[in-house]
Amino acid sequence: MRIRIRHETTYSYADAPRMAVQHLRLTPRNHDGQHVISWRIDVDRDCRLVQSEDAFGNLLHRFTVDGPIDSISTVVEGEVTTFDIAGVVSGAVERFPPILYMRETPLTAPSPAISAFARETTSRDSGTLAKLHALLGALHDSLTFDADATRAETTAAECFEHRQGVGQDFAHLFIACAREIGAPARYVSGYFLRSDAEDQVAGHAWAEAYVEDLGWVGFDPAHGVSPHENHVRIAAALDYLGAAPIRGAQSGGAGETMDVKICVVQAPAFSPFQSQSQ
Repeated sequence: MRIRIRHETTYSYADAPRMAVQHLRLTPRNHDGQHVISWRIDVDRDCRLVQSEDAFGNLLHRFTVDGPIDSISTVVEGEVTTFDIAGVVSGAVERFPPILYMRETPLTAPSPAISAFARETTSRDSGTLAKLHALLGALHDSLTFDADATRAETTAAECFEHRQGVGQDFAHLFIACAREIGAPARYVSGYFLRSDAEDQVAGHAWAEAYVEDLGWVGFDPAHGVSPHENHVRIAAALDYLGAAPIRGAQSGGAGETMDVKICVVQAPAFSPFQSQSQ
């Protein structure tokens, strides 16, 4: 499937900062499940985008803007061809052995209730893959999507306690459960092509867990499926903080507000974009 994405983020300031720095993890990479046809980043300020790779192999762009600054707008857009490979992630950049992804973070630490849930949910299944699919189904059935019930710092334990949240929270909770049954797991940020709407106010997130003799496999508890051709994979890390689309800092200033506009559509069979694979 050919998917076209446009993601615009605008930061506005009531009190203009003297300087701002932003780190962007907004560029997809090729793997066996997707091919980047074209991709570009535009910033509405005089700055230089510096591209590198972070520790996990995600493409990272950073820039510095001198102030005073009343706003900064960043637009990323491009096209990706995706393939349904049953959730198996192969051909991706891998910097670390799977065991690293057993490491807990404050956002993914399991509570006693999560540990008990993970063990009980998987007690009747044999094999890591079957256990992970049991967790996927149980979490999808028990969680309610509610954007008003979450914050950027919401933990897996808080999400499980209230059974509410968004894709980011559900991914953290799945990771906590997967690690509890001995499966290395990581957080993935990206986009999802919805059938009911083109315009969105946030990107999407899911998890990947490592299965011996199979490799990394994706699990999307928000939709109760393994990622397929509607998913566009952008970045992976231990949790949201390592794969956040935009992180930044500023010197001075106050009253920051953020506005996000995302459009994800199925593109026509032939596109005017030229190939610029990453």
